[in-house]
Amino acid sequence: MKLLHLPDFTNNIDNEKCAKFIMSKILTNRADDYAQWYNDIVLKSGLADYSAVRGCMVIKPHGYALWENMRDVLDKMFKDTGHQNAYFPLLIPKSFLSKEAAHVEGFAKECAVVTHYRLKNDPNGGGVIVDPEAKLEEELIIRPTSETIIWSTYKNWVQSYRDLPLLINQWANVMRWEMRTRLFLRTAEFLWQEGHTAHATKQEAVEETERMLEVYATFAEEYMAMPVIRGVKTANERFAGAEDTYCIEALMQDGKALQAGTSHFLGQNFAKAFDVKFSDKENKLDYVWATSWGVSTRLVGALVMAHSDDEGLVLPPRLAPLQVVIVPIYNKDEEARKRINDKLLALVKELKAKGIRVKLDDDDNNRPGWKFAEYELKGMPVRIALGARDLENNVAEVARRDTKEKVQLSLDGLAENIEKLLADIQSNMYQCALKYRDEHITKVDTWDEFVKVLEEKGGFISAHWDGTPETEEKIKQSTKATIRCIPLNNVQEEGKCILTGNPSKERVLFAIAY
Repeated sequence: MKLLHLPDFTNNIDNEKCAKFIMSKILTNRADDYAQWYNDIVLKSGLADYSAVRGCMVIKPHGYALWENMRDVLDKMFKDTGHQNAYFPLLIPKSFLSKEAAHVEGFAKECAVVTHYRLKNDPNGGGVIVDPEAKLEEELIIRPTSETIIWSTYKNWVQSYRDLPLLINQWANVMRWEMRTRLFLRTAEFLWQEGHTAHATKQEAVEETERMLEVYATFAEEYMAMPVIRGVKTANERFAGAEDTYCIEALMQDGKALQAGTSHFLGQNFAKAFDVKFSDKENKLDYVWATSWGVSTRLVGALVMAHSDDEGLVLPPRLAPLQVVIVPIYNKDEEARKRINDKLLALVKELKAKGIRVKLDDDDNNRPGWKFAEYELKGMPVRIALGARDLENNVAEVARRDTKEKVQLSLDGLAENIEKLLADIQSNMYQCALKYRDEHITKVDTWDEFVKVLEEKGGFISAHWDGTPETEEKIKQSTKATIRCIPLNNVQEEGKCILTGNPSKERVLFAIAY
């Protein structure tokens, strides 16, 4: 165990410095090792922990509360656009995955397979073993995604155009047997939502795909304070079984891109695979048109990497489990303690009446400075401190997490000012992330420029590509950069492919990605 040699911090004022000194020793600096900094943040701020199952994680209460806030906002946005929640089985018959060739090809290497249904005691005393006589007639796949099990069900739900559109969402866990894992960003099991819709026409399905992409983009920008680029994936990067994949792409503080959400136009592929037909208004039979769309707990990782700093998490107020934490500063005067408590309890009531998530931390087990450092590590947007002298002066110390600025605010009208401050923090976090993103979109016209920017600056690189999968793959193999998307707002621009020199009519965005 490594011992910390602490400076002599003895008084109340320096107690916070002492706590911050210790916090600085448990977090790696971003500039030194970004990957380790990320892991330190996730673990030390209490978002998640490693589990006994390889590649899987334990989401701790602080992390799960963050996910719950994300889930609740998204769930309302889905319902506001006409969708309903349902639940489908975790286990999928293996034969289902064989019905859509591109789909099975895309997921075959990631599938976990259930082959037996019973254990028994080892007669040799080795604990429990798989009972060889309990082999399943057909193996079951732990869902990597649910298109197949859902479309086998939709066959029974859809007969007529009157049954359409079918707008279903599922909140669930999935399993993809990842070999290289990282907490939240890529784990074998993760939580997500997956929407699966059926429509009478191609146009309706495409509109649904685009609508849900915009839902995700709105959520990322207005709640996560994370700017995103809306775009379409190339054929190489498309979801297995889709005709088109729409995506939102975000940029992390290390200059790498992260796919933050996808919405897929599936055409009639799954309807044909599972024979899902409907009678139209002319009583003619046709296959339905499909979409699927999803985001996952990967968004928690995106939130960490988009905003946090060397002192810990920085959480946008609209999603933070706690938006305001109040720390009383007591002395030995019991009467002063009571006055402080009375004032703070009234403030808590005012803040809660405004829908603000607030905690009064009057626990005497830790000193105020330690609480300050802990809440900074956990990313609480606003911290309020009130002592006897503050109360006499009718002010409180208010600290904002995003800029670390501390100000003295009057106790009169404090709840209203905190409400405004939270909105300002949310806006400032978005603007800071937007500024960083925009400064890291670089146009290049030659291969040498492309490689130089990729190595020295990172971020998104706007460049011409000749449109062939072969060129796309060569660039990926040579630099590890992939085409993140073809932006939806692209303008036509004649140019030459950075690698082959062949004609190109538009730029695409490249980046190294998570």
